[in-house]
Amino acid sequence: MTTRKEPRGDAEGSEEGYHRGLGSRQVQMIAIGGAIGVGLFMGAGANIVEAGPSLVVMYALAGAVIFLIMRALGELLLYRPVSGSFAEYAREFLGPFYGYATGWTYWLLWVVTGMAELTAAAIYVTYWFPGIPQWVSALFFLVLLFGVNLISVKVFGEIEFWFSMIKVTAIIGMIVIGIGVLTLGVSQAGDTAAVSNLWAHDGFFPTGIGSSLMTLQGVMFAYIAVELVGVTAGESENPRETLPKAINTLPWRIALFYVGSLTVILAVVKWTEFDSGTSPFVAAFTEIGLPFGAAIVNFVVLTAALSSCNSGMYSTGRMLRDLAANREAPALFSRLNARQAPAAGVTVSVVLMGFGVVLNYLVPEKAFGYVTSVATVCGMWTWAMILVSHLCYRRAVVAGRLPASPFPAPGGALASWAALLFLGFVTVLVALDSDARVSLYVGAVWAVFLLVGWFNAARATAPARAPAPAVTATEPEYATGVTPD
Repeated sequence: MTTRKEPRGDAEGSEEGYHRGLGSRQVQMIAIGGAIGVGLFMGAGANIVEAGPSLVVMYALAGAVIFLIMRALGELLLYRPVSGSFAEYAREFLGPFYGYATGWTYWLLWVVTGMAELTAAAIYVTYWFPGIPQWVSALFFLVLLFGVNLISVKVFGEIEFWFSMIKVTAIIGMIVIGIGVLTLGVSQAGDTAAVSNLWAHDGFFPTGIGSSLMTLQGVMFAYIAVELVGVTAGESENPRETLPKAINTLPWRIALFYVGSLTVILAVVKWTEFDSGTSPFVAAFTEIGLPFGAAIVNFVVLTAALSSCNSGMYSTGRMLRDLAANREAPALFSRLNARQAPAAGVTVSVVLMGFGVVLNYLVPEKAFGYVTSVATVCGMWTWAMILVSHLCYRRAVVAGRLPASPFPAPGGALASWAALLFLGFVTVLVALDSDARVSLYVGAVWAVFLLVGWFNAARATAPARAPAPAVTATEPEYATGVTPD
């Protein structure tokens, strides 16, 4: 027996009370900006030390898997574009608990990431103003971005557009300058800048293939946020046109911003010159001797941190509202303010992110790494739920229970299975890393909290969770969402 799922919106109009205020220009740039973050600007330094030039291959490999995940999400989004995105699909195809767990886990991902990004932004400010306490800068940015997210989705989209524009311009500029150095030899890098740097210093895999593979967990963190384009589905002006364009540009974004930029950097500066505590982009500009280069990159990295925190506030509010709409979070989170923003959800999330302000001077240096590893595990759960939901959807389409999406994923179910196996492999790598392993412990504790919360919510809303009536012969076929058996 199939059950009818009530519509949550359409592709063109308002969805669940949200205002479709994100235009094509903004969605495209949000998608591009989601592929560039602190994971690249800062995290690549430690990964270069561990893997050498072979890090380029790790980014390419992980990027290919991310593209498969995003195409699977794209097929689901064009089947039924909703706010809540992957949590809604997990709820529809796997059951209410999985939607609940995915929504809350994605919320946790952005809360902990927001703490890390606020701390990072405060550290970057000390580059210019060492006398300003870090907690002051962190608090300032927290309040500023909080206001942006409460005003309207259009303001959020515009701010994110320009944040992303800065990051994109900086990456392209770095690549152009690096190519100029390699071809013309005009820099302080002199004759040491050469393509041969990619293999001349102990080979392309200088620390061994095993060490290179261990960097995959850090590489995957760098790709967190590419799925944010799915969260924008409920507020995009024309999701059936803008979302496929945003997703299909992902391969060239990965090739240019990650593989391309790192290839150029590692050719200009030999990998042995980098260290884990410095952005490789700052180090490369210093080596080239470009005036004010380090300061420019520091500004770009600051915008990357603020962009990520801004996106975090946006997505947490939407996820909490989706959970509240399904009676899996307090009803307070379901309300929109006068500007059609989920103010209550954003506010609670920001308050919790505010612990990052307090922790600026209490948490040791390793805490940033711990937080990013927790975010990576949360991100892999989200990606896994996208893939499993996609597999269930494809099975329902083949069985004739659901309409086919106009944006089918290449490779179909086989591609989703391959991506799932890759995520499982990365999870094993996390377990083998003594520092990152703590994230799995945190994940186990989080699972306990989720189970306790689920059973409490189930008891409180038992009457409201009564099965929906079966579809009758007289009901028209609902083309935007029928839950398969």
